[in-house]
Amino acid sequence: MTSAPANVVKPADEAALAALVVEAASAGRPLELIGRGSKRALGRPIESATLVDLTGFSGIIDYAPEELVLTAGPATPLDVIEAALAAKRQMLAFEPPRLGALLGDGAGGSIGGALSCNLSGSRRIKAGAARDHFLGFRGVNGRGEVFKAGGKVVKNVTGYDLCKLIAGSYGTLAALSEITVKVLPAPEKARTVLVFGLEPMRAIAALGAGVGSPHEVSGAAYVPKQSAARSTVEYVSSAGASVAALRVEGVGPSVEARCTALRELLGRFGPVEELHSLRSKHLWKEIGEVAPLLGPLQQRVVWRVSVPPAMGGQVSLALSERIAGAETLLDWAGGLIWAALPERADAHEAAVRAIAVEAGGYATLIRAPAAIRASVPVFQPMSQAEAALSRRLKESFDPAGVFNRGRMVEGR
Repeated sequence: MTSAPANVVKPADEAALAALVVEAASAGRPLELIGRGSKRALGRPIESATLVDLTGFSGIIDYAPEELVLTAGPATPLDVIEAALAAKRQMLAFEPPRLGALLGDGAGGSIGGALSCNLSGSRRIKAGAARDHFLGFRGVNGRGEVFKAGGKVVKNVTGYDLCKLIAGSYGTLAALSEITVKVLPAPEKARTVLVFGLEPMRAIAALGAGVGSPHEVSGAAYVPKQSAARSTVEYVSSAGASVAALRVEGVGPSVEARCTALRELLGRFGPVEELHSLRSKHLWKEIGEVAPLLGPLQQRVVWRVSVPPAMGGQVSLALSERIAGAETLLDWAGGLIWAALPERADAHEAAVRAIAVEAGGYATLIRAPAAIRASVPVFQPMSQAEAALSRRLKESFDPAGVFNRGRMVEGR
């Protein structure tokens, strides 16, 4: 876990936050922004001695279930938001993953953190990314100016879509004070079809067949044998084999019919079974938390590799062949590969990035000691044109480099 800076400031309202930023920009003093602090270990170590605690901006501000829109403070815990939505049989469709255990922090995370890091769970293949559900926000830029973007309606296409820009900026462009998200009805039922004993290439073929079918799969993941043995879902772990998992959600009769059809479709790949209700829910919770990889994490680094889904099996095999002791977990029908690797000073960066680029993707270092994160590029290196654009955006929002300096690029 990242150690706390010596100076902690907790602004009580938007005016106090703006005044704090104005003072910091004038003094050339960078600030580290946190909500619940569960994602402080993501990215490069931040170059700041002052931590801005944004938990004063917490709580649900407005929730209109009939409009499928919720507004909250960015530091509102995900658990609080999801409980309020569940009471109305609604949900955050992008299924924000909990990475606290992976990053060495038990905190459950906040809605602002999930959006700022653009973190999406297994339902991304059907519902889209976190940024696709981010409707609007209020915040303070690096000049200390309060501004807002987007709105509180699902259809809002006026002006620039700054929400898309803020999502994935890791708190380097603005200090958010309010966010608005689109929510969706929660499914009545969920089941998961499991196919056991597949090697990576065969597993990707099975996942592709399921996702490409008319059965509306909302989750498609592959847990290799070593990692499957650590599952806390009793049926999966007792099977002692690799498992490909495909989730189906909706009204009861539809889910039952689609699962039956999926089992018939996937039976040619290997032994097929189903998980119902709570066991299905627990499996996808574990996948979102990267739980099957948590067992070997002592003295391990973890990379997140994004590639075209059809390349997922090839990437998993290449990581295992080129890096001794590598373990993987695949999500998004093979488009997302989590890789736990033996810890080294260079974090196997050259090998991981070469494998990702060969597959048409990119790699991000997610978990590593601060010394490694400071010496190895955490994010995929940018081209000159991309780097120039990134600098211009940062200078437009935060010319003095006040917010989370160094988190994405050294010195900025």
